[in-house]
Amino acid sequence: MIRKFLILFLVCSSIQTHAQELNAQVVVNSDLVNQTNQQVFKTLERSLNELINTQVWTGDSYLNQERITCSFVFNLSRYSNGQFEATLQVQSQRPVFDTNYDSPILNFLDKDIVFSYQEFEPLFFNQSSFESNLISLISYYAYVIIGMDADSFSQEGGTPYYERALQAVNLAQVSSRSGWKPSDGTRNRFWLIDALRSNTFREFRQTLYDYHRQGLDKMTDDPLAGKIGLMGAIKKLEPLNQRRPNNFLIQIFFDAKVEEIVNLFQDGPKVDFKETEEILKKIAPFFGARWKQIKA
Repeated sequence: MIRKFLILFLVCSSIQTHAQELNAQVVVNSDLVNQTNQQVFKTLERSLNELINTQVWTGDSYLNQERITCSFVFNLSRYSNGQFEATLQVQSQRPVFDTNYDSPILNFLDKDIVFSYQEFEPLFFNQSSFESNLISLISYYAYVIIGMDADSFSQEGGTPYYERALQAVNLAQVSSRSGWKPSDGTRNRFWLIDALRSNTFREFRQTLYDYHRQGLDKMTDDPLAGKIGLMGAIKKLEPLNQRRPNNFLIQIFFDAKVEEIVNLFQDGPKVDFKETEEILKKIAPFFGARWKQIKA
């Protein structure tokens, strides 16, 4: 497993294996909720941290330093008698070879979060059954995070984890909660996992691999080759944009990568960035002002 070799090179301390895949930080922000007793939110935050960080999500073995750094930030907008409404910001990172830098992989805002929770209610995950909308949300994003991380280390390495995310979607469709069905919107949890699994969007997954393995992971040894690899990866998104302009996955890619791309091409060896700049303007026009800042 490529991820293992990269991170073992980075960190040579512990040799004890751990089954847990995620190193997550959960934040439950209740600033917008008019609630005198804040204890229920603290209990929820603590319970979610424990669930995500102790649950064995896959059958793979992970060293402690291999666990995927990620975060789940619930921004509550309403709370009443155990009913929660919120947005959820999900982020994840992966280490870059031979550096102390972690590269953002996912930065996704889910605006359609509704769930029930009673303080001290036990939170259990069962892969084969629907437990609650809250558990389904957590397990779904856990598998998306693991899948995208795996895609960045090996070509289509995330496939088995996307299948588990799809299973979470299918099980959650028995509930009345929004975000799990194709009719619930155009950029929801159903459509995200549908796109990640679809051959129609195959360039996204190839770009995710090339950008990291052929680009970022080469930057320390050969910064010029790394930049060329990054430009080649970005170019692979062009045919996807031609087939599906303004598609969901391209937005997700640049929501995570825009700051990194600008910073990487402003520093280091100079490259002919003109073609890449034109591609970026076409496929990610929503960040046009940021692309103008690059003086490669």
